[in-house]
Amino acid sequence: MIAELGHFALILAFVLAVAQATLPFWGAMRNDPRMIAVAGPAAVTQFLLVGLAFAALVHAYIVSDFSLLNVVENSHSQKPLLFKITGTWGNHEGSMLLWVLILALFGALVAAFGRNLPDRLKALVLSVQAWVASTFLLFILLTSNPFLRLDPAPIEGNDLNPVLQDIGLAIHPPLLYLGYVGCSISFAFAIAALIDGRIDAAWARWVRPWTLAAWGFLTLGIAMGSYWAYYELGWGGFWFWDPVENASLMPWLAATALLHSAIVMEKRDALKIWTILLAILAFSLSLLGTFLVRSGVLTSVHTFASDPTRGIFILAILCIFIGGALTLFALRASRLAPGGVFAPISREGALILNNLFLTVMAAVVLTGTLYPLVLEALTGARISVGAPFFNLIFIPLAVPLLLMVPFGPMLAWKRGDLRAASERLFAAFGAAILAAMASAWLAGTEHILSLFGVALAFWLIVGALSELAFRIKLFRTPPGDSLRRLAGMPRSAIGTTIAHAGVGVTVLGLVVATTWATEDIRSMKAGDGVEIGSRYVQLDGFLQRDGANYKETVVRFTVYRTSDVVAVMEPSKRSFAARQTTTTEAAIATFGFSQLYVSLGDITADSTVTVRIYWKPLVTLIWLGAVVMALGGVLSLSDRRLRVGAPRPARRAAAAPAE
Repeated sequence: MIAELGHFALILAFVLAVAQATLPFWGAMRNDPRMIAVAGPAAVTQFLLVGLAFAALVHAYIVSDFSLLNVVENSHSQKPLLFKITGTWGNHEGSMLLWVLILALFGALVAAFGRNLPDRLKALVLSVQAWVASTFLLFILLTSNPFLRLDPAPIEGNDLNPVLQDIGLAIHPPLLYLGYVGCSISFAFAIAALIDGRIDAAWARWVRPWTLAAWGFLTLGIAMGSYWAYYELGWGGFWFWDPVENASLMPWLAATALLHSAIVMEKRDALKIWTILLAILAFSLSLLGTFLVRSGVLTSVHTFASDPTRGIFILAILCIFIGGALTLFALRASRLAPGGVFAPISREGALILNNLFLTVMAAVVLTGTLYPLVLEALTGARISVGAPFFNLIFIPLAVPLLLMVPFGPMLAWKRGDLRAASERLFAAFGAAILAAMASAWLAGTEHILSLFGVALAFWLIVGALSELAFRIKLFRTPPGDSLRRLAGMPRSAIGTTIAHAGVGVTVLGLVVATTWATEDIRSMKAGDGVEIGSRYVQLDGFLQRDGANYKETVVRFTVYRTSDVVAVMEPSKRSFAARQTTTTEAAIATFGFSQLYVSLGDITADSTVTVRIYWKPLVTLIWLGAVVMALGGVLSLSDRRLRVGAPRPARRAAAAPAE
C-alpha cells in the first residue's frame, strides 16, 4: 500500500509540475497576478509530493519489501541498515527519483526564499524549473518506475553491487546531484531573463547565490567521489579521466566561470551575453552527464543503466532543453546592451581571461570524452582517450590560469595597475621561490616541473592571503585596526580568499602525491616485511571474519617507525554470496597529511599474497583543498548581500520630519 501511495504521489507531482510550468508562464505573459501567484505554492507542493514518493521507496528498502522489483534487484535482507538506505539511490530508478527530489527541493527553496525577486521573474523561473521537473517525472513514470510490483514476490533480493556498499555512496551521489541539479536554477534564471527581457546587475546578484550553492555542492561531490574511488577500488589513484568523472568536471568548470562572470555583470553591468550563455551551458553539461551515466553509451563503474530506450528518452530531453535554450539565446542575445567599458588591464579583464581558460578547458574535456563515442558511432572504430591526452592539453591550460589567480583581486575595477598588483604579491613570489628551493633540497632536482608545481601551489596560497593582508592593511596599521578592518570586510571577500587558497592546497597535494609517491609490489608471507616511506611494513598473518552479508579474509600488517609500532593495517578480500562477487578492501593509515596505502592481490593456497603498498606524501591535501574551497563558498553564501531572500534595505526618509 505504501508503494502505491508513492507511485500515486509521483503521478500527482507530474500533473502539478505541468500546471506549474504552464499557468505561471501564461500569467507572466498576460500580467495576471492570480496565475503568477500559483507558482510558489505549486513548487512547494510538488516538493512535498516527490518527497513522499522518495520516502515510500526508502521505506520499502528498510523493510526489505521484495514485492518491488527495484528492491529485489538492489537489496538483500542481510544488508546493513545504512546500505539499505543508500541502496535507494544506488540504482537507476532510485537515483533518478533522488535527482527529481533535489530538483523539486531547489524549486521550493526559490519559492520560499526568493522574496526579493520580482513576482514576474519568480514566476518565470519556477515555470522553467517545472518544465524540467515534468519531463523527468514523465521519464520516471514511463521508463524508470521504482514502484513496479512482482507477483509472486521472491523470498530474498539480489543484493546491491558490493562496490557500492560503502559510506561514500551515502554522501557522494546526493552531494553531486545537489551540484548538478543546482545548476538548473541558474539555467531557469537565464531562460526567464531572456523571456522577460530584464538582464541587469540585479539579475546577476539574484543568480549568484544559487550558482555558488551549486558550485559548492559540486566541489564536495567531486571530491567525495574521487576519495571513494581512491580507497574503495583498490587501485590507489584519485582521478582516472573516466568519462563519467569528466561529466562532473565539465559543469564544475562552467559553474566556476559563471561565478566569476556574474561578478563582472553585478559590479560593472558587463558580460551580459556571456553570463547568460554560461548559465545555459552549465546545466546543459549537467544534463549531458546524466545522459552519459544512464544511456548505456559507455561502460563505467559509475554507470547505472544500459537500456537504449531510456537513453533515447534522455537524449530527447537533452535536445529539447539545450536546443531550445540555445535557440532562445540566439534570438534574444542581440537585444542585450553591451554594458560597461573597461581597460584590458583591470579586474574585469582578469576575470574575462579566467573565463576564457575555464571554458577552453571544459571544451577540451568535452572533446576528449565524446570523441571516442562519436567515432565509434560513425565508423565502428574503438579508441580510448585517457590520461595522456588530457594531461597533455589540460595541464598547460590550467597552469597560466592558476598563475593569474592572485592578480585578479589585486587589480582595480575598470582600470588596474599591473605593476602595483605585482608589488603587492612580492610575499607570494618569495614564498613560491622558498618552497621550490626547500623541495629541491628535500627531494632533489630530478623533477624540475614538479618543483615549479610546488612553487605554483604556494603562489596561490600566499597570493590569496596577500590580498586579504593588503585589504586589512596588515603591518601597515596597528594590529587592532587591522582586526577591525577584517571584522568589517564582506564575508564574500573573505570567502573568495579562502576558496583561492583551497585551490593552492589541492595543487600542492596533486603535485607532491603524483611526483614523490613510492610503490612496492611483491608476494609476501607471514613474517615478511618491506620498507617504504621511512616505515617498515610487516605481514603478521591471516584472519577469517564474517560480516553482515559477506565473508572476508583479512591480512594483518604492523607498521613500524624505527622500533615503535605506529599503525596496524588490515586490508581484506570480501566475498558476497548473494552476488557471487569478491571485492578488495584497501587499508589506509594516515600520518599527518600523508598516507600509507595497502591493497591485496591474489591469495594462493600456500598463504602467499600479492601486496601493493604505496607511500603517498601529502595526498590528503587533494581533498582537503576541495573542502577548503567549499568552505570559502559557504562563507561567501553567508554574506547578507548574497543571501537569497535578504530583506530590502529600508529607505531613508527624504527629509527630516517637521518640528
